[in-house]
Amino acid sequence: MAKLTKTEAAIEAILFALGASVEIRQLCAALEMKESEVIQNLESLKDKYNKENRGIQIIDLGDCVQMCTRSEYYDKLIKVCKTPKKQVLTDAILETLSIIAYKQPITKSEIEHIRGVSSDHVVNRLVEFGLVYEAGKLDAPGRPAQFATTEEFLRRFGIESKESLPRLDSDLEAEIVHEVEEETGWKFGFESEANVNK
Repeated sequence: MAKLTKTEAAIEAILFALGASVEIRQLCAALEMKESEVIQNLESLKDKYNKENRGIQIIDLGDCVQMCTRSEYYDKLIKVCKTPKKQVLTDAILETLSIIAYKQPITKSEIEHIRGVSSDHVVNRLVEFGLVYEAGKLDAPGRPAQFATTEEFLRRFGIESKESLPRLDSDLEAEIVHEVEEETGWKFGFESEANVNK
């Protein structure tokens, strides 16, 4: 592609970053140039895109311009847009999901108390992934939202119901809780099924 001038590159950067229509007057203000100069640079940029048969183009929309994909490539674009995004389940996301699955319904503050770190972003990601949903409000000051797992969670992990979640061996569970209590200084009030049944 022919080398762009600094003004053309600036216009390209603005249109690309905004991704929507931009008024000519806004470009004039941003570039501190007269309308005629901006239009001249726009036409030069369009010409360079056309000569190189680029996948993008700049179109006129009344008093606005917008950078967009050339229509002949729409079918390729649609195929990509229809492809599901890969959902990366990080350790933090899996940890938070486990807490919600076993303690549901549960509030963000309760999750954070268990994890010891802020969990806003992680919970929001789980909602975005469709694995967790807002199940209601806790009857407490501020009425914080409570979260629970969705049917998609059950499908994804091959579980029939939340009651079917795998349980830890009671002795192992007691050992883990004891270690966590020692590290955090918190008391979870845990009593294993084995002790309850004695």
